Amino acid sequence: MDDLAATNGTSGTGKGNGTDSPEDANGAPTAPAAPPAEARGSRAQPKTDKSEQTRALILETAMRLFQERGYDKTTMRAIAAEAGVSVGNAYYYFSSKEFLIQGFYDRMTYEHAADARRRLAGTRDFAERLEIAVTSWIDCAAPYHEFAAQFFRTAADPTSSLSPFSNESHPARATAVELFGEVLAGSDLAPKLDAELAELLPELLWLNLMVVVLYWVFDRTPDTERTREYVRRSTPMVARVINLSRYRVFRPIVRDAKGLIQDFILPTIGKTAAK
Repeated sequence: MDDLAATNGTSGTGKGNGTDSPEDANGAPTAPAAPPAEARGSRAQPKTDKSEQTRALILETAMRLFQERGYDKTTMRAIAAEAGVSVGNAYYYFSSKEFLIQGFYDRMTYEHAADARRRLAGTRDFAERLEIAVTSWIDCAAPYHEFAAQFFRTAADPTSSLSPFSNESHPARATAVELFGEVLAGSDLAPKLDAELAELLPELLWLNLMVVVLYWVFDRTPDTERTREYVRRSTPMVARVINLSRYRVFRPIVRDAKGLIQDFILPTIGKTAAK
């Protein structure tokens, strides 16, 4: 039944997105039991070690099945069965299959930040630090590349709460922006920059990562080598542009760019987590 539902695009939300709903003893679809308000969505995690482990198990299982079967052909029922939990329990932690993407964002961001910080130790050159941080993301995301395009299809919708630019994605995005703040702060360039520009740079460097991610999603070269080469060649250019901004002759251009960024780019990025 689940495979048929996935094929036909039926879902508990009625949006044709490939998710499935729990069923009663007679096989009739029923709505999943509503979790408490604080337990809805991707970050539904009651504060006990066991529940944390269960949530992690469901997410790990989902990621493995997405790799093996593809995102569209993997149902919540299949994930629950493989993880050895009830379908209701799976929905308790993730209110729909799409919210597993949010869980993926959270985990990827945490792993990337931890890996990048290890690699950055002892390096002061800004261009090198930036390349290390971006390459670290590519390495951490490598196991998920095969089904990344399916994730991107959902995340690319600007109205979706699962977009990396949405309010709901704020926690993962904030972690990434904080990392890029450390990339800048720990560099030899940080003390030389205009303070106002330095304040904007972490979010701009995160946006630069989003450009790399978009290229990476559609890169089909072995080990995404074209993306890696793009990072190797583009990162020194980004660093040079930022470095030039500290010279007085470029200050008017920097102020204009700063105004455009503040007025048109930053307002499109969600600033708070959804309540």
